[in-house]
Amino acid sequence: MSLTFMYITNQPNVALLAEQNGVDLIFVDLELNGKVERQGHLDTVISRHSMHDVSRIRAVLKHAKLLVRLNPIHSGSRFEINEAIFRGADILMLPYYKTVDEVTTFIELIDGRVKVCLLCETKEAVECMPNILTLNGIDFIHIGLNDMHLSYGQTFIFEPLSTGLVDNIVRQIREANIPYGFGGIARIGEGRIRAEKIIAEHMRLDSSFAILSRSFCNIGSTEKLTAEQAQLFREGVWRIRAYEQELESMSSEWFEQNRLDLVADVQALTSERQLKKGILS
Repeated sequence: MSLTFMYITNQPNVALLAEQNGVDLIFVDLELNGKVERQGHLDTVISRHSMHDVSRIRAVLKHAKLLVRLNPIHSGSRFEINEAIFRGADILMLPYYKTVDEVTTFIELIDGRVKVCLLCETKEAVECMPNILTLNGIDFIHIGLNDMHLSYGQTFIFEPLSTGLVDNIVRQIREANIPYGFGGIARIGEGRIRAEKIIAEHMRLDSSFAILSRSFCNIGSTEKLTAEQAQLFREGVWRIRAYEQELESMSSEWFEQNRLDLVADVQALTSERQLKKGILS
């Protein structure tokens, strides 16, 4: 089973490159409310995309779907939803929800006009998941490891994966027959936890979606792609697809050993960070 790739960009030329190389969902990110306060201290990208970017990306896409992440439910949500749909979004994502009422409001405001994707990334979202899954109108659920590890007071982005928390969440979603994914993946051979281990976890957990992360191909906001950047992107996707084929022949015992190796890697990185924090403080 091949993962459906998502790639975050507001640059039409980059969106075209991604689409031409097997990315199925181009991701425009409008979420800003509260994000700097939550993630401003981390080595993460806080996108500064605009509603105008939705139109710019829609104009160039031929077959990839356009996913737009909005802000959490607030007084302007109705306007944001209507505007994003008017500008051509195929899928709208609700981030940082904490209650069933927020999800219900989101679904009702969309009213079946486009697909609904929930971004489960808070402790409260996990706790209310059984009730969320009784709602009609949810098309996809993505598990956001960045805010989730912060919500649980953890120090490293992949801790929810190593502690079994993601296993628990996807078990519930799978039973509800809703497609799901989690986190982002780097290039083969790269990443603080090697991309190969994360990709194998996607397969073990029957995940359908993954974001190609900033470290996968850090194109940035350039208006003109170089031949080297385009080649880097093509090779990156090809190497992941080749590795997915390798994984199809692996045994359940192999996947369990990979999980244990990932847990050990995360624990080592977490201990290292805690030690550094103790020394510095």
